Amino acid sequence: MSAPNPRYRCPLGRLQPDRTDSEAIKREGWREQGILVISPEDERLDWIEREFIQRIGERLYGRREVDHG
Repeated sequence: MSAPNPRYRCPLGRLQPDRTDSEAIKREGWREQGILVISPEDERLDWIEREFIQRIGERLYGRREVDHG
């Protein structure tokens, strides 16, 4: 007889708001804390803006690992 494994629920989890809208979280982070989260592949950006984001990321964090498979 196998008993189901209970999932551990972190007691701090109940203190966090239940959010699934990542754009709302990004917007709030920018407005309240000045943190910008953006992908260099974001289609809302033009080519120059995407290249600029890519260069900033590489300068601060190094080159991205590219998955060729």
